[in-house]
Amino acid sequence: MTRRRTGAEAVTAKGWIGAHQWLLARRICQSAILALFLLGPLAGIWIVKGNLAYSLTLDTLPLTDPYVLLQSLLAGHRPERLGLIGALIVVVCYFLVGGRVYCAWVCPLNPVTDLAGWLRDRLGIKGSAHVARSSRYWILAMTLLLAILTGTIAWELVNPVSMLQRGLIFGLGAAWTVVLAIFLFDLFVMSRGWCGHLCPVGAFYSLLGKWSPLRITASKRAECNDCMDCFEVCPEPQVIRPALKGAGKGVGPAILSANCTNCGRCIDVCSKDVFTFGLRFNNPPESGVPPATSSATGSH
Repeated sequence: MTRRRTGAEAVTAKGWIGAHQWLLARRICQSAILALFLLGPLAGIWIVKGNLAYSLTLDTLPLTDPYVLLQSLLAGHRPERLGLIGALIVVVCYFLVGGRVYCAWVCPLNPVTDLAGWLRDRLGIKGSAHVARSSRYWILAMTLLLAILTGTIAWELVNPVSMLQRGLIFGLGAAWTVVLAIFLFDLFVMSRGWCGHLCPVGAFYSLLGKWSPLRITASKRAECNDCMDCFEVCPEPQVIRPALKGAGKGVGPAILSANCTNCGRCIDVCSKDVFTFGLRFNNPPESGVPPATSSATGSH
């Protein structure tokens, strides 16, 4: 029997572009960010100077990774004023749109792990090692403790995200080994293993955006036909069920979990257009609930 491909129903219903619009938007965003960083070193066009840890756009706008800044503070370093301003700007932005938007829309490692997930699906690779998703928070705590003990931002020396960006600018070198290892780990050992279970960067941003107003919502959950495609493509599938299937328990349709990356893939692959972007405040429990059926009775 021919195996149905994930998202095939959405492609039939909405066309290929319609079934990949948010994925394409993310790739454009990620590519544009990398291009802005690369233009300076490679072409001498310095729109953005620096890297994802700290950058200065048009010699005016500072942006600082608050996770790196926190490590620096714990290591006993006194950040400059622009560094603090840049961190505040990033914190406000990610608080509003969801902290883990960084993972889906900015992180250069995301296309690598997405490719591994796509290949797992195409090759029909089943089975996965089991590591608790909470492990990333323990690793996050360890990186912060490491900063305190060593007086350095030691994690950034081995952070695969930082290594990949530095490698793209200055030559990958040993970064190839780390990126390849994560790709093979996600492909053969654990589905969504790095981003979903181990990465402390994602863990940090999930805490930062825990109460952000922008959320994906299953506003038409009554239309769900249980194809399970949204669960297949979601990097954090555990966040979907409460919103999609919680009507009977009085749970609203908004995905409120801090680990939702707002990637929009569930919107793409749903042929019934169950999901959309919305606000956490617009989350009535009765939204998306199928209307009650009643039988008409009459007397003669």
